[in-house]
Amino acid sequence: MNIKGYVRTLPTVNLGSQRALSYRLHLDLPLLLMLTLLMFAGLVVLYSATGGNVEFVQRQGIRILVAFGAMFALAQFDPRTIQRWGGVAYLGGLVLLVAVLLYGTTVNGAQRWLRIPGVITFQPAEVMKLAVPAMVAWYLARNELPPRFKHLCVALLLIVVPTLLILQQPDLGTSLLIISSGVFVIFLAGMSWWYITAGLLGAAASFPLLWLFVLRDYQKQRILTMFDPEQDRLGSGWNIIQSKTAIGSGGWDGKGFMEGTQSQLDFLPESHTDFIVAVLAEEFGLLGMLLLLTLYLAISARCLMIAIGGRDTFGRLLAGGLTLVFFIYVFVNVGMVSGILPVVGVPLPLVSYGGTSIVTLMAGFGIIMSVATHKNV
Repeated sequence: MNIKGYVRTLPTVNLGSQRALSYRLHLDLPLLLMLTLLMFAGLVVLYSATGGNVEFVQRQGIRILVAFGAMFALAQFDPRTIQRWGGVAYLGGLVLLVAVLLYGTTVNGAQRWLRIPGVITFQPAEVMKLAVPAMVAWYLARNELPPRFKHLCVALLLIVVPTLLILQQPDLGTSLLIISSGVFVIFLAGMSWWYITAGLLGAAASFPLLWLFVLRDYQKQRILTMFDPEQDRLGSGWNIIQSKTAIGSGGWDGKGFMEGTQSQLDFLPESHTDFIVAVLAEEFGLLGMLLLLTLYLAISARCLMIAIGGRDTFGRLLAGGLTLVFFIYVFVNVGMVSGILPVVGVPLPLVSYGGTSIVTLMAGFGIIMSVATHKNV
């Protein structure tokens, strides 16, 4: 069925919702409350992970305020405006990625940041987490759905170009998320299961080539460490061993706030960034982890409901794609901290210490709220 240009027509207008302050501000109240609760919990865990360092919490608090500002600003734009400017954001992101390779700042062997002296240091790859799904959704929404083979090829090209640039930094974790953000949009556009099966088989078949010609030595070591962290327990396996020890020692209800031995005695590296969920598991136990994962699932479910109720094809594809990427974000972080996935440097969404990631994610939620509140034509 050709659903090009399809626009959902609402049978009635909910005047009560229109009168609500949150609706007029283009904010989805249930989603806003859950995001606020999640980030407040993140500040509590961050306080413990940094040994009670108030300065870290204050910095993160400022970043959260900036992130809420980005969310609020994007929520004010009609999805049709975002659709028009999606291509500009995509091309601008590609220019910034090239600039990173030429003039970027190198930290720990990775050239991922652009620094404007005295103003800001940021990671342009984060921009592509929004720009790629917006571009792919814009392209697919302009054509017949489900997409034809030639449209799939063009969409995949839009995904591959920024992915290759990010791999050169190198940043395997972000490149995988960029691929996911675009592929999820294609999937939601109604891609045939034959194509999905062929894509999965092709990805599996290409792994030897990736191993030989794309992955760097330290990335290969991370994959090998996932299968046997004990082979180098004082080197590459240290993080995973300490992380699993922290998670396992938490038991049902944990050791108590700021009572975790692995985190408070500095056995657990990166305890306030990528491995912060291990701190939560050690101090609040399985009960704390279940509450955290339930909150993540509730946020994802609310966003999917918004995507389903979107006014047009572009809004539904973009909101759905951003939601699934958020879910994958959580899955990858929890998976690598618990040792079932390789360590690829993905922070726990809205909880880990960091600026660019939290602002980008909240900007994505602003787009989703825009889809939720701009329904009346």
